[in-house]
Amino acid sequence: MPITDLKTHFADGGTAVNGWCAIPSPVTAEIVGRAGFDLMTVDLQHGLIDYQMALTMLQILQGLPAPVMARVPWNEPGIIMKCLDAGYSGLICPMINTAADARRLVEAARYAPLGGRSFGPTRANLVHGQTYARTANAKVLLLAMIETRQALSNLDEILGVEGIDGVYVGPSDLGLSLGFEPTLEPTAPTVLDSIAEILSRTRAKGRIAGVHTGSPAMVRAMIGQGFHFASLLTDVRLFANALANSLAEVRATTADSVKGY
Repeated sequence: MPITDLKTHFADGGTAVNGWCAIPSPVTAEIVGRAGFDLMTVDLQHGLIDYQMALTMLQILQGLPAPVMARVPWNEPGIIMKCLDAGYSGLICPMINTAADARRLVEAARYAPLGGRSFGPTRANLVHGQTYARTANAKVLLLAMIETRQALSNLDEILGVEGIDGVYVGPSDLGLSLGFEPTLEPTAPTVLDSIAEILSRTRAKGRIAGVHTGSPAMVRAMIGQGFHFASLLTDVRLFANALANSLAEVRATTADSVKGY
């Protein structure tokens, strides 16, 4: 069954595979959205997507069953409020390294009395109903990215900030911060142990844990370890991988054909 409420779904023990859109195109967003992911995320940070395109892609994706989140470019109130006013069901915010960072995120993303989000949910009212202002604090999923050594050391304090629903692990930046090559499919024990520690401490606080991954095998492994959801690469990486693999197959077939003569 499609997820209708992210927080309830995860609280009830549900898991999800997240599709990730970084290509600025409503066409590719629809293709990814129709592939059958449980959850979708539009990336305004490392993708090539600006706000207007993020709005257009959201309009396409919200015609499909999976709920849609945005990864905002930074912990900046303007873009956080605009994405929420557009109607996104959740936000992932990068580089939350301290409890003070987390409080700034809550201040921008939650309505009073919990935060200071300005009222003007122009499109959110259309898609989530006229009671949106009363329900948004409870319904919108707010995740802090944990992706540095500093964030790892401050994790308990970050999780203790009221209004933060959980965390999203960025393996590439986490590995880089810990002194390793950035990769979505880490093998270094230190990085893997850190990811496991983030998961354990987040679950112990009763919070939601998500993670980015570099392969289907890692998605299965991370959900098997207890992550609530895991993202499968990005549309860019999936597209590039499919092209490379198909072309390599053509080249190999062509070479074999030539040899046959």
